[in-house]
Amino acid sequence: MATYEYRCRDCGRFEVRLPIGTAAAACDCPECHGPASRVFSSPYLSQLSPATARARSREEQSREAPEVVTSVPSPRRRQQPPHPALQRLPRP
Repeated sequence: MATYEYRCRDCGRFEVRLPIGTAAAACDCPECHGPASRVFSSPYLSQLSPATARARSREEQSREAPEVVTSVPSPRRRQQPPHPALQRLPRP
């Protein structure tokens, strides 16, 4: 099921849940039963997970003001295995 948005001249916007691809260009308003035209709107991006929302925000900010690197980052040390038995495993 998909949510389609329609706009009535008198009552304003309302939503209708229909199977995907079955929405008509116009339908009747549930309040005044007048004609309502379909409105194309953006998807509900506010329902993204917080991590995805942060990533999208950072990506959008980098378009206008990218972060500038002033020095080469230092190499990271390889972490030691947490258990001594893991040290005896073959390494690639």
